[in-house]
Amino acid sequence: MMKRSKYAIVSQVLDICKGGANKTKIVYQANLNFRTVIPYIDLLIKKELLEVKQGKTILYETTDKGISWLENFERISSNLTDSEDANRRTQPIISNH
Repeated sequence: MMKRSKYAIVSQVLDICKGGANKTKIVYQANLNFRTVIPYIDLLIKKELLEVKQGKTILYETTDKGISWLENFERISSNLTDSEDANRRTQPIISNH
């Protein structure tokens, strides 16, 4: 299994928090643990991609800036995937005859 990039994890956290999410929801849906999720949340708050909503429980919500970042990341990732697929189709198949 391939290790996820930092940017893939960031995009997953931003996606999970679109409608607001507590830390437990982020941990389980992003397949992280409580120790590793904290630096991501802190970074995203510092970069103004997530905001903290204080209430009965603390919720994290993706900001407009975070939504924009997520859309850009998804577009770039999609373009890279399309390019990789195109490269695979144009490479000759080598047989071991």
